[in-house]
Amino acid sequence: MSLDSVADFIQAIDGIGELVRVAEPVSVHLEMCEIADRTMKLPGGGPALLFERPLLRDGTTSAYPVAINLFGSMKRMALALGVEQLDEHGARITQLMDLKVPEGLVGKLSLLPRLFEVSKFPPRLKHGAPPCQEVVWQGDEIDLDRIPVLTTWPEDGGPFFTMTAVVSKDPARGIRNVGMYRVQQLDKRSVAMHWQRHKTGAAHWREMAARGEKMPVCIVVGADPASMYSASAPLPPGVDEFIFAGFLRRNPVKLVKAVTCDIEVPWDAELVIEGYIDPAEELVVEGPFGDHTGYYSEADLYPKVHVTAVTMRRDMTYVATIVGRPPMEDFYLGHATERIFLPLLKLTTPEIVDYHMPAEGGFHNLVFVSIRKSYPGQAYKVMNALWGAGLMSLAKVLVVVDDWVNVRNTQEAWWVALNNIDPERDVRFTLGPMDVLDHSSRAFTFGSKMGLDATKKMPEEGFTRAWPTVIEMDAATKAKMDAAWARLGLAK
Repeated sequence: MSLDSVADFIQAIDGIGELVRVAEPVSVHLEMCEIADRTMKLPGGGPALLFERPLLRDGTTSAYPVAINLFGSMKRMALALGVEQLDEHGARITQLMDLKVPEGLVGKLSLLPRLFEVSKFPPRLKHGAPPCQEVVWQGDEIDLDRIPVLTTWPEDGGPFFTMTAVVSKDPARGIRNVGMYRVQQLDKRSVAMHWQRHKTGAAHWREMAARGEKMPVCIVVGADPASMYSASAPLPPGVDEFIFAGFLRRNPVKLVKAVTCDIEVPWDAELVIEGYIDPAEELVVEGPFGDHTGYYSEADLYPKVHVTAVTMRRDMTYVATIVGRPPMEDFYLGHATERIFLPLLKLTTPEIVDYHMPAEGGFHNLVFVSIRKSYPGQAYKVMNALWGAGLMSLAKVLVVVDDWVNVRNTQEAWWVALNNIDPERDVRFTLGPMDVLDHSSRAFTFGSKMGLDATKKMPEEGFTRAWPTVIEMDAATKAKMDAAWARLGLAK
């Protein structure tokens, strides 16, 4: 089944038995978050939720249902990206990177299917009457209060759009960027854009401001699931997220021109908020916001977006997510990124076997990495390579272990690490950029990082004692007990 829209995705989730429809009226002010938070902390991430009768802040019932936790399980995350296991996309990337031209005519012909697959990725601009523009609000019709935007936590600065795909363009080269940024509703016709300084959208804004030009921007809420995920993916600068979404879904993303902006948006989107930023205007206060760290991020100054149009499907479903104390839905989005981007990390650091960012670390606070170690100091080489790799530069703690360790099993990874380190010998500190949301860093977006070398030590690294063998039962005994397990009454 092709998942071209939120409706398709919800139908597919319902089909695998992971959707709960909430018929009782529930307020978008705090109540919906409390239900979603409890659900997300159930084993396996809990079900997706479809609130059929959201209550707006004025107490009236919204015309639009709210979907939350659509990506919040391993099964739904794989479903969203059209695979059984998320590593399948990583394997596709590995294959595409190995495009060495083979010898002979037969060998060259064997390359054609892969080259054809690459040619299908770019999005397709369509003309006509798209679903995302079945309803158009302009001028006095614009009223964001009619949209069921959630206020998630008691000290939040207001309602926030959270599951977004914010579309902007590089003013010099016209290259598109699509990013998942939180957006605070200020009033009926304006919002505040939370563009952290290291994000591509923020770079576009700075360039437009330097030119003294107004910046067009479109905030997409709800699209095909691959496009929604791609907005969160840490792609290299200049790589179009809609091209990447086309790769993931094995089918081009269909786009259409926005009504009031020279920007393309997904043809099948649920909701699009079009607008502009005026560089001549003062920045506005955005936040506080209960963030994915589990703490409130402080209010700060960000650009104001004037809304010029709101377009939507006639049967629009508003898609939201919530963040807070982990684990939450964003863990599964982050896990997809782990699996899909592992081949790209291996491209520059080939000794890496696997890596994992556990939910407790909020992505950037803790990363376990397993490597094939062949020379002394290699763990530190890997640390430095990762701290120089895109958004991995924000990793606060890196723990490097040997290749046999299952880093996706946090309990096993910590057991090995804590057994293998001599703290004075094996811990390294460095300074560098930090996540904007890290409240503990010594300065805003700047602070220290820690690397732990938990690999088996070599004599050149100052270790001359015998390194112990890991306890493991012999294969014959394990096989015999496997066969006897059911008879012992221990099978479940």
